[in-house]
Amino acid sequence: MKPTRTLDWRALLPAATASLVSACWLQPVFAQESAAATVDAEAVAKDNWRQFMSKNPAAEPGCFHAAYPNYLWERTACLTIAQPHVHPVRRLPTGGPAAQVTGNGNDYVAQAAGLISKTLGTFPKVTGVTSERGVGVAAFGGGGILGPNEYTLQINTNFTGTTSTCAGHSGCTVWQQFIYSPDYNVDGQAAVFMQYWLIGWGSSACPRNWMSAGGGDCFRNSNFVAAPDIPITSLGSLTLTGSAVAGGNDTVVFNSGTQAYSISGADSVVNIATVWRQSEFNVVGNAGGSRANFNRGSSVTVKIALTDGSTAAPTCVAGAGSTGETNNLNLGPCTTAAGSTPSVQFTESN
Repeated sequence: MKPTRTLDWRALLPAATASLVSACWLQPVFAQESAAATVDAEAVAKDNWRQFMSKNPAAEPGCFHAAYPNYLWERTACLTIAQPHVHPVRRLPTGGPAAQVTGNGNDYVAQAAGLISKTLGTFPKVTGVTSERGVGVAAFGGGGILGPNEYTLQINTNFTGTTSTCAGHSGCTVWQQFIYSPDYNVDGQAAVFMQYWLIGWGSSACPRNWMSAGGGDCFRNSNFVAAPDIPITSLGSLTLTGSAVAGGNDTVVFNSGTQAYSISGADSVVNIATVWRQSEFNVVGNAGGSRANFNRGSSVTVKIALTDGSTAAPTCVAGAGSTGETNNLNLGPCTTAAGSTPSVQFTESN
């Protein structure tokens, strides 16, 4: 019979120490992997929420707010704009649009295969943006809401269609803007609203509840829903959606990534749903034809996705922007994509 053997603790110590060291090394590695998985899952969840809320506004007219991770819109107060600021139509300089800036005509628009019912504007990639300042432009009288972090997100329709709102005025066309504007009504608070236009109304007085923008044009604002002033450094997380339903409601949705704000109003204000065939989306100056000046080295990718009852790729039309506001970025090439939400995409940089 073989003799009984006992284990010497001194022989086990190196192995135990090695196991303990391995466990200590592995624990932070596993913790890091787990944390990364958690972060990725949370980012995906937030992106899914943002897409859902941007594409599915509240069904009822009025003003609404939703906060991540809640998928339900909650009614909030609709507010009246005390002193409306004009977001003017483009005024092209002699010789065509100014190539050194984006806006005031020098912008891409998505030309749909049919009538547009919804447009979603996003910024898939933003790099190098550390600051922005709104500055006045002489051609527009130097107006606007000026200073650091003064910009707007705008979805703009074409201004070439005539509807019954023109009331038979020769040369009159309608135009509609879906807008997110910091400090629009009061300092420290942004406004999400729609601005309606009668371009070329003529020399007669503007209709009741409309204001003159000069040059024979008339405009009016919807009510607005209050939203936070978001710094330009968060541009990549912001989205804007505009939609129009003939005989129904038009809606604008602003989404900051974890907060969403929506306001709806009757399409009958200008009946834009019956003539909406082009969409412009960009980040530009904050009212009054002003310019959003980005820091040197900024690069912003812009995506305009359409719902037009078609899967055909839209046409990317250069030099067809309608807003008078601008930024100091230079346009790169524009690409198109077909699918359930046809789109155009381009990068602007300085």
